[in-house]
Amino acid sequence: MLNSDVNMISAIKQAFGVLTMGTNSLRLLGGLWVTVWIALVSVALSIVFGFLFGMLMTAKNRGVKIICRIYLEFMRIMPQMVLLFLAYYGLTRMFDISLSGEAASILVFTLWGTAEMGDLVRGALESVPKHQYESGRAIGLTERQIFFYIIIPQTLRPLLPLSMNLITRMIKTTSLVVFVGVIEVVKIGQQIIEANRLTVPTASIAVYFVIFMMYFAVCWILSLAARAIEKRQR
Repeated sequence: MLNSDVNMISAIKQAFGVLTMGTNSLRLLGGLWVTVWIALVSVALSIVFGFLFGMLMTAKNRGVKIICRIYLEFMRIMPQMVLLFLAYYGLTRMFDISLSGEAASILVFTLWGTAEMGDLVRGALESVPKHQYESGRAIGLTERQIFFYIIIPQTLRPLLPLSMNLITRMIKTTSLVVFVGVIEVVKIGQQIIEANRLTVPTASIAVYFVIFMMYFAVCWILSLAARAIEKRQR
């Protein structure tokens, strides 16, 4: 074996050895939990508000539709990082309030998720044939009963797999919260790399690889769940 190969293997072993030093592995897992927690709270709120927003988007009032469309396009066009800065730095100075990085992150991802989920709900609601409404009225159901017992069950079927894709995107995007001071998995990884910068220059290879695998594992589980839901629906 060539000396260059031996040196490379030794450097890789040394890099991954950083992860076993002290509590580095536990710190990374704790950072992953912060990331997942922010995503879960944001997703839960986005689902609730997204359903309400999606119903608003199907309203017959033209003014309401225009406002909803402006909000949707604004959230799609504006980068999430800019929204994080506006929430974390702008709102705190404008209204003289104390807003933590976690709270600002949840606020931004909820606003973004509400817009995206609302558009999915709108598409699902509009895909229900009109004769379903007419059939409900023909058997004497009220508009509320038609919506909850006929329309909602039919919208959930195509909506579930699409929602899983949105949730996966939101989890991946939570890596941006490091820029507003949230101590999550990426930030902890940077701290570990910086602490070993002089003794183990190749530590970044192992740390970022493990972070990648953590994100991959979480998103892969969600992807499998989405496939299982689609297969069951078929």
